[in-house]
Amino acid sequence: MFNLFKKNAKGLCAVVIATMMFAQHSIAAVKSYTQQADGVTFKLDKGLLKIKVCSSDIVQVKYTALSSFAPFNSLVVNNPFNAKVNFTVAEANENIVLKTSKLWISVNRKTNAITYLTTAGKVITSESEKDNKEMHAQTVAGIDTYSISTSFNSSADEGLFGLGCHPTDSLSINYKGRNQDMAIKYMTGAIPVLLSTKGYGLMWDNYSASNFFGAEADNTQFKYVSESGKQVDYYFFYGPSFDHIIDLYRIATGKAPMYPKWSFGLFQSQDRYLSQQEIIGVKNNYRNANIPVDVIVQDWYYWDPLPIGSHVMKPERYPNPKALVDELHQANIHAMISIWPVFGKGTPNYDALDKMGGLTSITWDNVVTHTFDTYYDAHNPKARELYWDQARDSLIKRYGWDAWWVDQCEPDNGTLLDERRKANFSVGKGINYFNTYSLEHSKGIYKGWRRDIANKRAFFLIRQSFAGEQRNAATLWSSDISCTFAAFKSQVPQGINACVSGIPYWTSDIGGYHLNWGAPDWSKPEFRELFTRWFQFGTFSPIFRIHGKGERAIFSNNWDERTRDILIKYDKLRYRLLPYIYSLAGRVTQDNYTIMRSMAFDFRNDSKVYSIPDQYMFGPAFMVNPVTEQLYTGTNVAAGKHTREVYLPKAATWYDFWTGKKYEGGQTLNQDVPIETMPLYVKAGSIVPMGPVVQYATEKPSSVIELRIYPGANGQFQVYEDANDTYGYEKGQFATFNITWNDQSRQLTISNVKGSFPGMLKQRTFNVVVVNGAHGADSVPADHFDKTFKYSGSAVTVKL
Repeated sequence: MFNLFKKNAKGLCAVVIATMMFAQHSIAAVKSYTQQADGVTFKLDKGLLKIKVCSSDIVQVKYTALSSFAPFNSLVVNNPFNAKVNFTVAEANENIVLKTSKLWISVNRKTNAITYLTTAGKVITSESEKDNKEMHAQTVAGIDTYSISTSFNSSADEGLFGLGCHPTDSLSINYKGRNQDMAIKYMTGAIPVLLSTKGYGLMWDNYSASNFFGAEADNTQFKYVSESGKQVDYYFFYGPSFDHIIDLYRIATGKAPMYPKWSFGLFQSQDRYLSQQEIIGVKNNYRNANIPVDVIVQDWYYWDPLPIGSHVMKPERYPNPKALVDELHQANIHAMISIWPVFGKGTPNYDALDKMGGLTSITWDNVVTHTFDTYYDAHNPKARELYWDQARDSLIKRYGWDAWWVDQCEPDNGTLLDERRKANFSVGKGINYFNTYSLEHSKGIYKGWRRDIANKRAFFLIRQSFAGEQRNAATLWSSDISCTFAAFKSQVPQGINACVSGIPYWTSDIGGYHLNWGAPDWSKPEFRELFTRWFQFGTFSPIFRIHGKGERAIFSNNWDERTRDILIKYDKLRYRLLPYIYSLAGRVTQDNYTIMRSMAFDFRNDSKVYSIPDQYMFGPAFMVNPVTEQLYTGTNVAAGKHTREVYLPKAATWYDFWTGKKYEGGQTLNQDVPIETMPLYVKAGSIVPMGPVVQYATEKPSSVIELRIYPGANGQFQVYEDANDTYGYEKGQFATFNITWNDQSRQLTISNVKGSFPGMLKQRTFNVVVVNGAHGADSVPADHFDKTFKYSGSAVTVKL
């Protein structure tokens, strides 16, 4: 082992020198260490350090200043990592080094600071030598506890991404040099997962209110601080690619299940539909106008004037909820309903939960009814079970609802923050479980759904989110944002960072939720422009949703003819792209893929992308560039504002999707952006399968595919198909085939189909378009094809 260190001395010596320089600041030196089957425990002069080797590229680090580690059952990590991993332990100078096949973990004797290195001895990252892992006694909200912190070194050229969704915070996308409140509050998904352009990821397994500090020690370090705990506990993931880091995160915390295909179409929602008749009218207006839509949503207060938690649809307004849902289904529209985790007194549901000890001390001041409503204890397994049973029997299964809007899923505003800290959950004091209410709440309803509604895939829209929530079929939405361009502008980086954090499905209210808690006048030009730009962005979000105050359905009379034409154009584009999008969803479940991709996923070595908050990749092909500034006043272009800047990463050649014009990477464009155009660029080498325009996602199998090839580089795309709903895919009932483009020989190859499922197409037609200028450009079907051929599941190669 020593010879290996000598051979790679350049990389390691820097570590040894640095740790020795700060030895006098050490808070806990290593006194001895013991190797176990799963890692190494270090006895320090002040406490203990445990490094668990979970896999060759996943490491868990625990530290306590106490005499022993406190019992701890992770709510986030559900992988026990019981499989044996080969690693060695040896000493080198002042370091004890664990070595796997992919990673070296070096612990300095004098400081216990950990350095992570490649197997070639190159430093990936390191804990700071001074105060690297700390515990300090403190009192919070009258509770005696310990603050917990971990500090890492950070070079000037490092980019840091993730940490969830914080819509009201900074517009910056890169956390290098800035701080972030990580306590889940109103409108946040505080996901403690951080990805670095240096090729590693970190996840803090602490559930108390926390903070990230990104500019420590003159911006040479970053630090994570939690207000309560008895040990430092974090996971280190080595990529170096972002895709592999997310793969490791989901290996540790759980895969995202497959959503039904209909959930990738358009959701139509409004705050709020007031009657069964109104919802049927929305259905009729969409279908009669031949505007594609897949879901209509019943938002809150369908129970009014009954107390919240009654789970009753007021009969005077909803005379037959089962008939309502059935009529939507007959029109091939799915139905989602909002159900909250709070209960008003005077309902049988409240009384049943109270009797079994399933209510918390946390009460919510209901701003609508001016009552104080109580949260149930989502950490209590029996309370979760009863909560699900009540909702199942009263609403979900009784009427056949297809999806659940999990609203207000965290006690989150005003004085409730300290109430959460002081609450007694079944697992312990609220201060130690401050951020996990939503995670446990979604766990209960997902478990119940999977057991009792076995043939219908779960889909939950959730207001707040935490690490691990992807395994509960949860889509994070960015909550009640305002109907302004400023709010819209903040959505783009927050959506990107939510997905960098390992949560694959994110959405926002297209148009924003409110304007000063009222509805904008959507007939005014400035609000039409806002909605149009937001709708363009929504088309290229993982989940595509209209919601908020005021009538804003595509058929609405609030839109003039031009606005409606633009909305329909993007709506139809979304539906044409469903073969592409659903295949990406298949990769999310099968390969732990990310659809809405920070530019650092695909261009990690291009530092120019680190600070761009409003560009992202949508799958491997599309670079999306939302227009987030108001350019028009009425029908006139605002002075000096008629373009948006678009950076084309230098590692690729790019095509303008709308015109087909080709550009070399490495340049910045100032692109004209008339109201009908959101800049879309497609990477050379991309293969994009496009279907016909349909009225709903499962209207017909895509037996005819327009296959767009963007030449200039080799390319590959895997098509995924299954039965569109049910959980047969978990039993292997799905099919894939690979499409490959050889740019030099101009050959297109489609592989044999692998797998099968009930109802699978036996034959299809491919209409191939090799994009060249206007040929193959824009969202409409091409006027002619470069090759048309039949495909029956056997491998085929064609020359173009």
